[in-house]
Amino acid sequence: MRDIPSIVDHLIAADPYLRHHRGDLIRRLEHIHNLRERITEGRTDLLDLASGHEYFGLHRTDRGWTFREWAPNATAVYLIGDFSHWTEDPAFGLTRTGANGQWVIDLPQDALHHRDLFRLRIHWPGGAGDRLPAYARRVIQDPETLIFNAQVWSPESSYQWRCPDFMRPNRPPLIYEVHVGMAQEAEKVGSWREFSETVLPRIARSGYNTIQLMAVQEHPYYGSFGYHVSNFFAASSRFGKPEDLMALIDTAHEQGIAVIMDLVHSHAVSNTVEGLGLFDGTEYQYFHAGHRGWHHAWDSRCFDYGKPEVVHFLLSNCRYWLDAYHVDGFRFDGITSMLYTHHGLERAFTGYGDYFDHTVDEDALAYLTLANEVIHRLRPDAMTVAEDISGMPGLALPLERGGVGFDYRFAMGVPDYWIRLTKDTPDEYWPMGHLWHELTNRRKEEKTISYTESHDQALVGDKTLMFRMADAAMYAHMSIDDPDLGVQRAVALHKMIRLITLATAGCGYLNFMGNEFGHPEWIDFPRQGNNWSYQYARRQWSLADDPQLKYHVLARFDRQMISLFDANTLLAGGEPSLLWDHDADKIIVFLRAGWIFAFNFNPVKSFAEYGIPCPGDAFRMVLDTDDPQFGGHGRLEAQQVHHPQQCSDNPWGNRLSLYLPTRTAIVLKPVSDSRPSQP
Repeated sequence: MRDIPSIVDHLIAADPYLRHHRGDLIRRLEHIHNLRERITEGRTDLLDLASGHEYFGLHRTDRGWTFREWAPNATAVYLIGDFSHWTEDPAFGLTRTGANGQWVIDLPQDALHHRDLFRLRIHWPGGAGDRLPAYARRVIQDPETLIFNAQVWSPESSYQWRCPDFMRPNRPPLIYEVHVGMAQEAEKVGSWREFSETVLPRIARSGYNTIQLMAVQEHPYYGSFGYHVSNFFAASSRFGKPEDLMALIDTAHEQGIAVIMDLVHSHAVSNTVEGLGLFDGTEYQYFHAGHRGWHHAWDSRCFDYGKPEVVHFLLSNCRYWLDAYHVDGFRFDGITSMLYTHHGLERAFTGYGDYFDHTVDEDALAYLTLANEVIHRLRPDAMTVAEDISGMPGLALPLERGGVGFDYRFAMGVPDYWIRLTKDTPDEYWPMGHLWHELTNRRKEEKTISYTESHDQALVGDKTLMFRMADAAMYAHMSIDDPDLGVQRAVALHKMIRLITLATAGCGYLNFMGNEFGHPEWIDFPRQGNNWSYQYARRQWSLADDPQLKYHVLARFDRQMISLFDANTLLAGGEPSLLWDHDADKIIVFLRAGWIFAFNFNPVKSFAEYGIPCPGDAFRMVLDTDDPQFGGHGRLEAQQVHHPQQCSDNPWGNRLSLYLPTRTAIVLKPVSDSRPSQP
């Protein structure tokens, strides 16, 4: 690492408010350097260190099988399973090697077979218990007993990649967030294969260039949405075979779509048999001991990021998914919980002191930095996204600029603001200046991804924007020719909210599956409280496919909007620049990549010949939320060209006169711009 003080000074130059914390920043970078030196012992390359998945766990060799596990407190370890009649057969006893608690066994070829079920029986001082291997690559649940076991997975032929050298397109990410299990319309758990066949083509047609897969890592409780991980190296078997997930990713790559996955390193399920809790009889093997090792709000365990063996485990997990499944990056879940010992609970983060006080877990910060280094050295095109609500400075800056190394951070305040606005404030009181501030309030030196709503806003206890705005009227008034005013309002605002969120986004945009067409109701996974029903754990695609329903026109608008932005890489055109806002009129107009975006949020008033300042070019209207094909009233002329007039009253020296109908947004492209108006 080059001169640390110099790096910190560059960071401070980008954000002068950090000047008072220069010493803290220097100490943090030194801590990162020291952790790297400690885990590599100054002689092992970090990428080689992050290959624990090739050493630990079960592996087939030329001579047979080798299995290794780390269990420093264990006194005896056995493989038990179908092959040993689930008894502690001495032939399957592991041998302790070295002083750091590694256990190993070599077995002949015929000792294990494809699809054999197995566990570990671990003994420790004063007790014993069954455990699933920490590096298990395949874990399945018995449908009758509901018991989880590891499974030998060694098919005769390995998966043959069709796009082995896929590179993530160098375009602003337009992300379609999906949960494969609930991505089908039938009331059941969907599969990798079904998703590839039925949903992936929809995403491709919709224009999104990136898929974000939720719930990939194995988790015992389906309703946890995949965030209570038990087996970090195992793709959830409830969705199908490993090869089916590989085929899903391969198929996406064939269509030029990148695939990132949720990576949950912020905590782990507290289960013992199928998780890492009390793995070798101690609570501190992978996690902090005592109170700090428990996340009481999530009922889960908290990793000790200062322990070399834990860092080795987690770094190897990052590399494993890149190596084995060819994913193109990760959304790191729960970063705020990792970064602070209070996990961000009941904290407002109102000043910079909150980022540098005694509650910051600098071991977690160092781990995240090393994780980004591993990922980007292995795959320079890979994409990493931080889910953080605290606003920690530098998360989405590279290490050489004093940052943690993420490519993007989520603008998590944007969806929260839309919920508050639609829930608490009548349309006629929406504050245009404050709305603009909330949509564009971000660290300009860091790339951000905006969204109107993710899966969080669709869960039971909350409502999607469409459901909040239309409410019970969605059950009876979504026919294309139904004049219900409440639904008309919801449809108009749904399009406008999405367009302004996308058009003001920093460098990327995200949508949760189905929300683009206003999917009704909520998400509720099977549980005792709903009699284990799958009624709300699915996506009703037939609603979007029915041309007689307003869902269909909302889907069409989203498809046109996303494709227009992707085809013209509009998010790569610099920050949006405000041209005009008027709170009483409910008007916002801004410039992005040379294009003009004009919004009239007024619920009752249209404006004829509304004057706005503009550059000196003619502009053609290329998108109109009031277009009849999008469920609008058709009050504007398609492809109309607007010519500016000279005006000395504004800095641009020019003025456009626009007809802005009530609850309508338009996109104007310079006539001189040769980029495609239609995707």
